[in-house]
Amino acid sequence: MTEKIHNVVIVGTGPAGLTSAIYTARANLEPIIYAGMQHGGQLTITTDVENWPGFENGILGPKLMQDMTAQAERFGTKIEYDLITKVDLEGPIKTLWAGDKEIKARTVIISTGATARTLGLEGEAELMGKGLSTCATCDGFFYRNKKVAVVGGGDSAMEEATYLAKLCSEVILIHRRDVFRASPIMLKRAQNEEKITFKVPYDTVETVADSNGLTAVKIKNLETNEVETIELDGLFYAIGHTPNSQIFKDFVDVDDHGYIKVSEFTKTKTPGVFAAGDIADPHFKQAITAAGMGCQAAIQAQHYIENLD
Repeated sequence: MTEKIHNVVIVGTGPAGLTSAIYTARANLEPIIYAGMQHGGQLTITTDVENWPGFENGILGPKLMQDMTAQAERFGTKIEYDLITKVDLEGPIKTLWAGDKEIKARTVIISTGATARTLGLEGEAELMGKGLSTCATCDGFFYRNKKVAVVGGGDSAMEEATYLAKLCSEVILIHRRDVFRASPIMLKRAQNEEKITFKVPYDTVETVADSNGLTAVKIKNLETNEVETIELDGLFYAIGHTPNSQIFKDFVDVDDHGYIKVSEFTKTKTPGVFAAGDIADPHFKQAITAAGMGCQAAIQAQHYIENLD
C-alpha cells in the first residue's frame, strides 16, 4: 500500500493552528493537526477572553478553543493528539515523527507557540487565571482600579507595568536585581509613572491564596533576607517566553531568543514550511494576531501546493 502523503500537516494548535486548519480544510486540502501536549495552547489556561471580536460579553478561553476545534473538524480537519518529536523538512516531501510513527507531508505549518516562563512557585498552575497572569494586555482589564504587581526587569516588564498603571490603582514592580535589562527609555517611562512602585532587589518567594484565588505575594529582600507580604489582587509575570522551536532549528532560521524568522508573512527559509502564531511573533503574542498569521500560513500553503502541479 502506498504511504499517504498529506497536503498539510499542522504542528500545534491554538488560534494559529486551528485557523490554519479551518482555511486549508475549506480549500479541500484535508489538513491534519498534531495537537501535542496542550491542545488549544495557552488559551486553555485562560479564563475570560474579552478581546476576541464578536463576543460582547467575552468567552472562556477553553470554550473558544473547543469551538474553533469543532469548526475545523466540521470542514474535514483530522486532529491527532500526539506530540511531534522529530522532523526532516528538506525536499518536496517532509517527514515528521510522533514517536515511532512516521508522517509525510507536502507542506508543514508550525504553530507550536511560545511558553511563558514562570517562577516555579508552588500552586502557580492552579492560580493561572485566578489572580496570576503572564499577559497584562490580555488580562489587565480584569484588574481595573485594583492593586497588582509585575515581576521582571526587562522591556516587557516595563511595558506591562506601564500598561497596567493606566488601569490599576497601584502597580508594584518586583525585580531581583537593582539594575535592569530594560532599555533606558522603557525604564524611564516606568519610573515616571506615579502609580508604579519599584521593589528591588527582591525575590518573589511565595504566593498566598484563598479559595477564590490570589490574595498576596511574599517577597524577600536579597540584601537583608527579610520577607515581606504584600496584599494583591493580581500578579503578572513578565520574565519572558520560551519559543517551542527546538526540533525545527535545523530547517528554519531563529532569532537570538528562539523565535522562528519568517519572510513574506509566514514563509520560513525552507520551501513548503510556514510558521504562524507566537512561535514566530516575539512582539504581540495575542490570540487575534496568531489567528491572522494562521490564515496567512494556510493561504501560503495552498498557493505552494498549487504551484507544485
